[in-house]
Amino acid sequence: MPDPNASPSRGPSRNPSRVLVIAAHPDLRLSRVNQALMDAAARQPHVEVLDLYARYPDYVIDVAAEQARLERVDLIVWQHPIHWYAMPPLMKLWLDEVFTMGWACGPGGDRLRGKHLWLVASTGGTEAAYHPQGHNRYFFDAFLPPYEQTAALCGLRFLPPLVLHGAHQVSETELSAHVQAFAQRLGSHPDWPELAEPSDCPRCEVPADQRPPTEPRRP
Repeated sequence: MPDPNASPSRGPSRNPSRVLVIAAHPDLRLSRVNQALMDAAARQPHVEVLDLYARYPDYVIDVAAEQARLERVDLIVWQHPIHWYAMPPLMKLWLDEVFTMGWACGPGGDRLRGKHLWLVASTGGTEAAYHPQGHNRYFFDAFLPPYEQTAALCGLRFLPPLVLHGAHQVSETELSAHVQAFAQRLGSHPDWPELAEPSDCPRCEVPADQRPPTEPRRP
């Protein structure tokens, strides 16, 4: 006889996804926000945290190792402060060298297709600063198209970003809540409300005459 006090069955749960958090902060000692996020991610099962500036202080990227790291995960997290309305320089170099034609995009470049990409960013400016009347002149979403288009070009599904504004002044209470939300999302992926309805990753093919040459040009 079933136990009347037992909790109702919720059905089989989905297997936890494999997650890679790629963190890029040029001087982590100065960022309690990014350090706290990295520490929280490292405590999650099935999550690997890669500190780009610690791994590549000489800026020499091991492309094969990074591509292998990406191939074995379901969720890719880009965690970084916003520098001049974009990603820090080492993360941009990592992207330039790792997301190669024929691997990440272009003919045969389908190794990332179907995976998820999540931006977790922090800004020095407050949310009010990202407004037409603020000193940054645009809402924060105006700076996201390069991320969204990179995802589209590689067949990645770009998830709604998690952004903490005013990182320099944020209180301990606000930081704790932000870190908790981050950890909860990492631990529950892919069981996110926005992923309840399946959708195809966008296709974005670069015309052949606009692709970089694979061989040196002849005179």
